[in-house]
Amino acid sequence: MTAKIKPAKGTPYARILGVGGYRPVRVVPNEEILKHIDSSDEWIRSRSGIATRHWAGPEETVAAMSIEAAGKAIANSGIAPEQIGGVIVSTVSHFKQTPAIATEIAHKIGAGKPAAFDISAGCAGFGYGLTLAKGMVTDGSAEYVLVIGVERLSDLTDLEDRSTAFLFGDGAGAVVVGPSKEPAIGPTVWGSEGDKADTIKQTIAWDAYREETEVRFPALTQEGQAVFRWAVFEMAKVAQQALDDAGVSPEDLDVFIPHQANMRIIDSMVKTLKLPDTVTVARDVETTGNTSAASIPLAMERLLATGAAKSGDTALVIGFGAGLVYAATVVTLP
Repeated sequence: MTAKIKPAKGTPYARILGVGGYRPVRVVPNEEILKHIDSSDEWIRSRSGIATRHWAGPEETVAAMSIEAAGKAIANSGIAPEQIGGVIVSTVSHFKQTPAIATEIAHKIGAGKPAAFDISAGCAGFGYGLTLAKGMVTDGSAEYVLVIGVERLSDLTDLEDRSTAFLFGDGAGAVVVGPSKEPAIGPTVWGSEGDKADTIKQTIAWDAYREETEVRFPALTQEGQAVFRWAVFEMAKVAQQALDDAGVSPEDLDVFIPHQANMRIIDSMVKTLKLPDTVTVARDVETTGNTSAASIPLAMERLLATGAAKSGDTALVIGFGAGLVYAATVVTLP
Protein backbone atom coordinates (compact mmCIF):
# COMPACT_ATOMS: atom_id res chain seq x y z
CA MET A 1 0.00 0.00 0.00
CA THR A 2 1.37 3.43 -0.97
CA ALA A 3 1.49 5.84 1.96
CA LYS A 4 0.09 9.33 1.49
CA ILE A 5 2.37 12.19 2.48
CA LYS A 6 0.69 14.95 4.44
CA PRO A 7 0.74 18.41 2.87
CA ALA A 8 3.10 21.07 4.21
CA LYS A 9 1.92 23.08 7.20
CA GLY A 10 3.33 26.38 6.02
CA THR A 11 1.64 29.61 5.06
CA PRO A 12 1.05 30.69 1.45
CA TYR A 13 3.30 33.73 1.70
CA ALA A 14 6.42 35.02 3.45
CA ARG A 15 7.85 38.46 4.09
CA ILE A 16 10.83 40.26 5.59
CA LEU A 17 9.80 41.24 9.11
CA GLY A 18 12.91 43.04 10.31
CA VAL A 19 16.38 44.08 9.20
CA GLY A 20 19.61 44.82 11.06
CA GLY A 21 23.19 45.67 10.23
CA TYR A 22 26.65 46.03 11.69
CA ARG A 23 29.53 48.09 10.33
CA PRO A 24 32.95 47.78 11.97
CA VAL A 25 34.19 50.75 14.00
CA ARG A 26 37.28 51.40 11.91
CA VAL A 27 36.66 53.62 8.87
CA VAL A 28 39.33 53.38 6.15
CA PRO A 29 39.55 56.31 3.71
CA ASN A 30 41.05 56.07 0.25
CA GLU A 31 44.16 57.85 1.51
CA GLU A 32 45.07 54.78 3.55
CA ILE A 33 44.68 52.50 0.52
CA LEU A 34 46.96 54.81 -1.48
CA LYS A 35 49.86 53.95 0.81
CA HIS A 36 50.03 50.59 -0.95
CA ILE A 37 49.14 51.30 -4.59
CA ASP A 38 50.09 53.86 -7.22
CA SER A 39 46.78 55.63 -7.71
CA SER A 40 44.78 58.64 -6.50
CA ASP A 41 41.63 59.41 -4.56
CA GLU A 42 40.13 60.90 -7.72
CA TRP A 43 40.85 57.73 -9.73
CA ILE A 44 39.31 55.45 -7.08
CA ARG A 45 36.19 57.59 -6.80
CA SER A 46 35.76 57.86 -10.57
CA ARG A 47 36.20 54.12 -11.09
CA SER A 48 34.15 52.85 -8.15
CA GLY A 49 32.41 55.70 -6.34
CA ILE A 50 34.05 54.53 -3.09
CA ALA A 51 35.34 57.11 -0.62
CA THR A 52 35.60 55.00 2.55
CA ARG A 53 35.04 51.47 3.76
CA HIS A 54 34.88 49.72 7.15
CA TRP A 55 37.49 47.16 8.17
CA ALA A 56 36.99 44.82 11.10
CA GLY A 57 39.29 44.71 14.11
CA PRO A 58 40.45 41.52 15.85
CA GLU A 59 37.31 41.29 17.99
CA GLU A 60 34.94 41.97 15.09
CA THR A 61 34.87 38.40 13.84
CA VAL A 62 32.43 36.96 11.32
CA ALA A 63 30.42 35.55 14.23
CA ALA A 64 30.56 38.73 16.33
CA MET A 65 29.41 40.99 13.48
CA SER A 66 26.65 38.53 12.58
CA ILE A 67 25.37 38.39 16.15
CA GLU A 68 25.16 42.20 16.31
CA ALA A 69 23.26 42.42 13.02
CA ALA A 70 21.02 39.49 13.95
CA GLY A 71 20.10 41.02 17.30
CA LYS A 72 18.89 44.20 15.60
CA ALA A 73 16.94 42.27 12.96
CA ILE A 74 15.22 40.10 15.58
CA ALA A 75 14.35 43.12 17.73
CA ASN A 76 12.93 44.95 14.70
CA SER A 77 10.87 41.92 13.70
CA GLY A 78 9.09 41.76 17.05
CA ILE A 79 9.77 38.09 17.72
CA ALA A 80 11.80 36.27 20.36
CA PRO A 81 15.08 34.54 19.43
CA GLU A 82 13.71 31.15 20.49
CA GLN A 83 11.04 31.41 17.78
CA ILE A 84 13.65 31.20 15.04
CA GLY A 85 13.54 27.85 13.28
CA GLY A 86 16.29 28.41 10.76
CA VAL A 87 19.59 30.31 10.50
CA ILE A 88 21.18 30.77 7.08
CA VAL A 89 24.56 32.50 6.81
CA SER A 90 26.05 33.54 3.48
CA THR A 91 29.79 34.22 3.61
CA VAL A 92 33.04 33.51 1.78
CA SER A 93 35.28 34.80 4.56
CA HIS A 94 34.66 32.36 7.41
CA PHE A 95 37.93 30.45 7.29
CA LYS A 96 36.85 27.28 9.12
CA GLN A 97 35.60 24.72 6.64
CA THR A 98 33.50 23.12 9.34
CA PRO A 99 31.43 23.47 11.46
CA ALA A 100 29.16 26.03 9.84
CA ILE A 101 29.38 29.42 11.55
CA ALA A 102 25.56 29.48 11.47
CA THR A 103 25.47 26.91 14.29
CA GLU A 104 27.60 29.10 16.58
CA ILE A 105 25.51 32.17 15.77
CA ALA A 106 22.25 30.30 16.40
CA HIS A 107 23.46 29.22 19.82
CA LYS A 108 24.78 32.63 20.87
CA ILE A 109 21.60 34.50 19.93
CA GLY A 110 19.49 32.04 21.92
CA ALA A 111 17.67 30.50 18.99
CA GLY A 112 17.40 27.05 20.54
CA LYS A 113 17.89 24.20 18.06
CA PRO A 114 17.10 25.64 14.59
CA ALA A 115 18.27 24.30 11.27
CA ALA A 116 21.54 26.15 10.75
CA PHE A 117 23.87 26.15 7.75
CA ASP A 118 26.23 28.28 5.66
CA ILE A 119 26.04 28.95 1.93
CA SER A 120 28.70 30.19 -0.46
CA ALA A 121 27.16 32.25 -3.25
CA GLY A 122 29.41 35.29 -3.21
CA CYS A 123 27.71 38.62 -3.76
CA ALA A 124 24.43 36.88 -4.63
CA GLY A 125 24.44 35.09 -1.29
CA PHE A 126 21.80 37.23 0.38
CA GLY A 127 19.36 36.59 -2.47
CA TYR A 128 20.05 32.86 -2.29
CA GLY A 129 19.51 32.85 1.48
CA LEU A 130 16.33 34.91 1.21
CA THR A 131 14.91 32.48 -1.33
CA LEU A 132 15.72 29.46 0.83
CA ALA A 133 14.19 31.17 3.88
CA LYS A 134 11.00 31.96 1.96
CA GLY A 135 10.75 28.28 1.02
CA MET A 136 11.25 27.15 4.61
CA VAL A 137 8.49 29.45 5.85
CA THR A 138 5.96 28.60 3.14
CA ASP A 139 6.77 24.90 3.43
CA GLY A 140 6.27 24.99 7.19
CA SER A 141 9.65 23.63 8.23
CA ALA A 142 10.31 26.88 10.11
CA GLU A 143 8.00 29.71 11.14
CA TYR A 144 10.78 32.30 11.26
CA VAL A 145 14.15 32.19 9.53
CA LEU A 146 17.16 34.42 10.13
CA VAL A 147 19.19 35.24 7.00
CA ILE A 148 22.64 36.78 7.45
CA GLY A 149 25.09 38.09 4.89
CA VAL A 150 28.49 38.69 6.49
CA GLU A 151 32.03 39.28 5.25
CA ARG A 152 35.51 40.17 6.48
CA LEU A 153 36.85 40.81 2.99
CA SER A 154 39.76 42.82 4.38
CA ASP A 155 41.22 39.37 5.19
CA LEU A 156 41.09 38.50 1.48
CA THR A 157 42.26 41.83 0.07
CA ASP A 158 45.62 42.14 -1.67
CA LEU A 159 46.63 45.69 -0.77
CA GLU A 160 49.17 45.73 -3.62
CA ASP A 161 46.61 44.83 -6.29
CA ARG A 162 45.78 48.19 -7.88
CA SER A 163 42.55 46.85 -9.42
CA THR A 164 40.96 45.50 -6.21
CA ALA A 165 42.74 46.98 -3.15
CA PHE A 166 40.20 49.79 -2.79
CA LEU A 167 37.03 47.75 -3.37
CA PHE A 168 36.32 45.60 -0.37
CA GLY A 169 34.86 46.28 3.06
CA ASP A 170 33.62 44.35 6.06
CA GLY A 171 30.24 44.12 7.75
CA ALA A 172 27.11 42.08 8.40
CA GLY A 173 23.48 42.48 7.45
CA ALA A 174 20.56 40.35 8.60
CA VAL A 175 16.84 39.93 8.06
CA VAL A 176 14.13 37.84 9.69
CA VAL A 177 11.73 36.14 7.29
CA GLY A 178 8.33 35.03 8.55
CA PRO A 179 4.72 34.36 7.51
CA SER A 180 2.68 36.92 5.59
CA LYS A 181 -1.00 37.30 4.74
CA GLU A 182 -0.15 38.58 1.25
CA PRO A 183 2.71 38.20 -1.24
CA ALA A 184 5.73 40.17 -0.01
CA ILE A 185 8.68 38.29 -1.54
CA GLY A 186 8.34 37.75 -5.27
CA PRO A 187 9.60 34.92 -7.47
CA THR A 188 13.39 34.71 -7.57
CA VAL A 189 15.27 34.88 -10.84
CA TRP A 190 18.56 33.15 -10.07
CA GLY A 191 21.23 31.17 -11.84
CA SER A 192 24.90 30.85 -12.67
CA GLU A 193 27.30 31.18 -15.58
CA GLY A 194 30.12 28.82 -14.68
CA ASP A 195 31.94 29.40 -17.95
CA LYS A 196 32.86 32.83 -16.52
CA ALA A 197 33.93 31.54 -13.11
CA ASP A 198 37.52 32.72 -13.52
CA THR A 199 36.53 36.38 -13.82
CA ILE A 200 36.18 36.63 -10.01
CA LYS A 201 38.13 34.15 -7.94
CA GLN A 202 40.41 33.40 -5.03
CA THR A 203 44.02 33.51 -6.19
CA ILE A 204 45.04 30.12 -4.81
CA ALA A 205 43.31 27.21 -3.10
CA TRP A 206 43.74 26.65 0.64
CA ASP A 207 45.38 23.27 0.07
CA ALA A 208 48.28 25.00 -1.72
CA TYR A 209 49.80 25.38 1.76
CA ARG A 210 50.19 21.63 1.99
CA GLU A 211 52.63 21.65 -0.90
CA GLU A 212 54.29 25.06 -0.66
CA THR A 213 54.74 26.97 2.58
CA GLU A 214 56.10 30.07 0.84
CA VAL A 215 52.96 30.83 -1.18
CA ARG A 216 51.25 34.16 -0.61
CA PHE A 217 48.04 34.19 1.42
CA PRO A 218 44.95 33.85 -0.82
CA ALA A 219 43.24 37.02 -2.00
CA LEU A 220 40.32 37.95 -4.22
CA THR A 221 41.03 38.93 -7.80
CA GLN A 222 38.83 39.82 -10.74
CA GLU A 223 38.83 40.82 -14.40
CA GLY A 224 37.31 44.25 -13.89
CA GLN A 225 36.15 45.08 -17.41
CA ALA A 226 34.62 41.64 -18.01
CA VAL A 227 32.75 41.81 -14.71
CA PHE A 228 31.55 45.35 -15.44
CA ARG A 229 30.13 44.42 -18.86
CA TRP A 230 28.45 41.30 -17.48
CA ALA A 231 26.92 43.15 -14.53
CA VAL A 232 25.62 46.08 -16.55
CA PHE A 233 24.18 44.25 -19.53
CA GLU A 234 23.30 40.74 -18.34
CA MET A 235 22.17 41.62 -14.81
CA ALA A 236 19.87 44.36 -16.08
CA LYS A 237 18.05 41.60 -17.99
CA VAL A 238 17.80 39.51 -14.81
CA ALA A 239 16.49 42.51 -12.86
CA GLN A 240 13.87 43.18 -15.52
CA GLN A 241 12.81 39.52 -15.44
CA ALA A 242 12.34 39.74 -11.66
CA LEU A 243 10.11 42.78 -12.13
CA ASP A 244 8.11 41.00 -14.83
CA ASP A 245 7.71 37.83 -12.75
CA ALA A 246 6.46 39.88 -9.80
CA GLY A 247 4.06 41.84 -12.00
CA VAL A 248 5.73 45.13 -11.08
CA SER A 249 6.60 47.84 -13.58
CA PRO A 250 9.47 50.31 -13.14
CA GLU A 251 6.86 52.99 -12.47
CA ASP A 252 5.41 50.92 -9.59
CA LEU A 253 8.82 50.52 -7.96
CA ASP A 254 9.73 52.57 -4.88
CA VAL A 255 13.28 51.39 -4.19
CA PHE A 256 16.16 49.74 -6.06
CA ILE A 257 18.74 47.91 -3.92
CA PRO A 258 21.41 46.32 -6.13
CA HIS A 259 24.55 44.65 -4.81
CA GLN A 260 26.89 47.47 -3.82
CA ALA A 261 29.76 46.50 -6.10
CA ASN A 262 30.56 49.72 -7.88
CA MET A 263 28.77 53.06 -8.32
CA ARG A 264 29.28 52.99 -12.09
CA ILE A 265 27.57 49.59 -12.30
CA ILE A 266 24.67 50.83 -10.17
CA ASP A 267 24.18 53.98 -12.25
CA SER A 268 24.43 52.04 -15.52
CA MET A 269 21.80 49.53 -14.35
CA VAL A 270 19.44 52.35 -13.38
CA LYS A 271 19.83 53.79 -16.88
CA THR A 272 19.43 50.44 -18.65
CA LEU A 273 16.31 49.59 -16.62
CA LYS A 274 14.93 53.08 -17.32
CA LEU A 275 13.98 53.57 -13.69
CA PRO A 276 12.09 56.83 -13.08
CA ASP A 277 13.57 59.54 -10.87
CA THR A 278 10.96 58.68 -8.23
CA VAL A 279 12.77 55.41 -7.46
CA THR A 280 15.14 55.61 -4.49
CA VAL A 281 18.44 53.96 -5.39
CA ALA A 282 20.79 52.50 -2.75
CA ARG A 283 24.31 53.90 -3.10
CA ASP A 284 25.75 52.64 0.18
CA VAL A 285 28.94 51.59 -1.64
CA GLU A 286 30.30 55.15 -1.31
CA THR A 287 30.94 54.80 2.42
CA THR A 288 30.79 51.02 2.95
CA GLY A 289 32.62 49.59 -0.06
CA ASN A 290 31.83 46.19 -1.55
CA THR A 291 30.81 43.88 1.30
CA SER A 292 29.67 41.01 -0.95
CA ALA A 293 26.85 39.02 0.70
CA ALA A 294 26.34 41.74 3.34
CA SER A 295 25.85 44.62 0.91
CA ILE A 296 22.12 44.34 0.17
CA PRO A 297 20.85 44.00 3.77
CA LEU A 298 23.29 46.72 4.92
CA ALA A 299 22.04 49.07 2.20
CA MET A 300 18.43 48.16 3.03
CA GLU A 301 18.97 48.91 6.71
CA ARG A 302 20.55 52.30 5.97
CA LEU A 303 17.75 53.36 3.61
CA LEU A 304 15.14 52.55 6.26
CA ALA A 305 17.13 54.10 9.11
CA THR A 306 17.65 57.39 7.26
CA GLY A 307 14.08 57.61 5.98
CA ALA A 308 15.16 57.37 2.35
CA ALA A 309 12.87 54.32 2.17
CA LYS A 310 9.90 53.41 4.33
CA SER A 311 8.08 50.35 5.56
CA GLY A 312 5.78 48.91 2.91
CA ASP A 313 7.82 50.22 -0.03
CA THR A 314 8.23 47.91 -3.01
CA ALA A 315 11.91 47.20 -3.64
CA LEU A 316 13.84 45.38 -6.35
CA VAL A 317 16.93 43.62 -4.97
CA ILE A 318 19.62 41.95 -7.06
CA GLY A 319 22.93 40.37 -6.15
CA PHE A 320 25.62 39.18 -8.54
CA GLY A 321 29.21 38.04 -8.29
CA ALA A 322 31.74 35.22 -8.11
CA GLY A 323 30.68 32.06 -9.85
CA LEU A 324 29.33 33.88 -11.74
CA VAL A 325 26.05 33.69 -9.84
CA TYR A 326 23.06 35.99 -9.50
CA ALA A 327 19.70 36.33 -7.74
CA ALA A 328 17.00 38.98 -8.07
CA THR A 329 13.56 39.40 -6.55
CA VAL A 330 11.01 42.03 -5.59
CA VAL A 331 10.22 42.47 -1.89
CA THR A 332 8.06 44.58 0.38
CA LEU A 333 10.32 46.41 2.84
CA PRO A 334 9.76 45.69 6.54
